[in-house]
Amino acid sequence: MAAKVNVEACVGCGSCAGVCPAQAIEIKDDKAVVKEDDCLSCGACEGECPVQAIKVE
Repeated sequence: MAAKVNVEACVGCGSCAGVCPAQAIEIKDDKAVVKEDDCLSCGACEGECPVQAIKVE
């Protein structure tokens, strides 16, 4: 499974992308986008998001 982004809550700050060890998150159109095939489901992004817009399922 991969991290999922709530695009309505995402503010596009890039914090999640900055801590992703797999570099599986990028910011496009001011929103985080997860490259699901690269995601390790480690939860680093979930812990870093200041608005709780990203969850690892």
